[in-house]
Amino acid sequence: MSVLAVGISHRTADVRVLEQAALPADGVGKVLADLMQCEHVAEAVVVATCNRLEVYTVVGAFHGGLADVVAVLARHTGLTPAVLQQHLYVHYADAAVDHLFTVTAGLDSMVVGEAQILGQVRTAYGTAREAGTVGRTLHELVQQALRVGKRVHAETDLDHAAGSVVSEALADATTVLGTLAGRSAVVVGAGAMGGLAVAALRRAGIGAVVIANRTKERGERLAGALAEHGIAAEAVGLDDLAPRVAAADLLVACTGSVGAVVRTADVPDRGGRPLVVCDLGLPRDVEAAVAELTDVTVVDLESLQRRLAGSPAALDTHKAFELVVEEVRGYLAGQRSAEVTPTVTALRRRAAEVVDSELLRLDSRLPGMDERTREELTRTVHRVVDKLLHTPTVRVKQLAADPSGMGYADALRELFALDPQAPAVLTSMPEGEER
Repeated sequence: MSVLAVGISHRTADVRVLEQAALPADGVGKVLADLMQCEHVAEAVVVATCNRLEVYTVVGAFHGGLADVVAVLARHTGLTPAVLQQHLYVHYADAAVDHLFTVTAGLDSMVVGEAQILGQVRTAYGTAREAGTVGRTLHELVQQALRVGKRVHAETDLDHAAGSVVSEALADATTVLGTLAGRSAVVVGAGAMGGLAVAALRRAGIGAVVIANRTKERGERLAGALAEHGIAAEAVGLDDLAPRVAAADLLVACTGSVGAVVRTADVPDRGGRPLVVCDLGLPRDVEAAVAELTDVTVVDLESLQRRLAGSPAALDTHKAFELVVEEVRGYLAGQRSAEVTPTVTALRRRAAEVVDSELLRLDSRLPGMDERTREELTRTVHRVVDKLLHTPTVRVKQLAADPSGMGYADALRELFALDPQAPAVLTSMPEGEER
């Protein structure tokens, strides 16, 4: 069984394709359930963000597993298998580990180094665990990926240098408005992205904020948090959007809804006052025709993708990549060493069986041997066997840590006629997780 990573992201597809690949709010659970019905899939985790959809599975066969994952994605997205295959990237075994560590460290993000992906991977793991689709392999892999992501941010300057999709969108808004300090904004959506937008606006010195959300109570929580910092804030329903937009300088839409939430009718004539609309939804939250309105500038994921693509930011990510490479090597070495544990255990069990058998023969040949002598002989024989096995069992674990070293474990099984299935490898998931 090996890890297979299949995904589509801002690196392989434009926003139009990503919109079609986006899953609805309850989509991840349905994808996980479908994956677990597949012949070749044993475990699954789905990472779904505004600019990526990735499926991590444990599969028994590469081609069969890949076909299963593509078929499930085609059923749950608006993309056919043929279109998916034009934009998908696939990583298998060691490469899948490297990819997940790189993603979780923020090094594969549209804004290199952003830390939001850490929480998104943690949420993906929690959803999969709750759905019962995580076993030992993905549990250990994702938990290590989260630790790697935290280490990269702790030991490099990425946290200080990197922004986020929200901050980059607001930076574009500032080029139009001059400054956000003292301005008024409308934030459509009170979910995780809405919370990030509100926090970024507060740091930018925004003067007043209206939170528009389908569930007014969630909007009130965000408005309350702003009020605690002395910022005028209120929460309204989506049906009260137009008059609020009329008075605003900035609109940030980030609902995650399927279909437009902000329509042209919600954006009254500006009378010469500029309005910047930041559409951070995937699919889009803002009707396309809004961009054609006079005095309105739309910043969306597509324009951000064009601006940020291929500009390896002015960040020194070299150390971060080095840390990821180091962690990948260490993880894979540990996994390879763990794979020989059943062989080492089987060898020691075989030795113990031989010792017990010979001691029984000795008892039958020397029935008059006193107990003290027998105990001393038993200890001596066990010490001899332990000393003989110590070096080869330690060395086979060390050698197995190297990518070319697994043949030593195979040789050990062949030389001592060990059953590769005995003892059975534990498959239950350990207690505890990254929090």
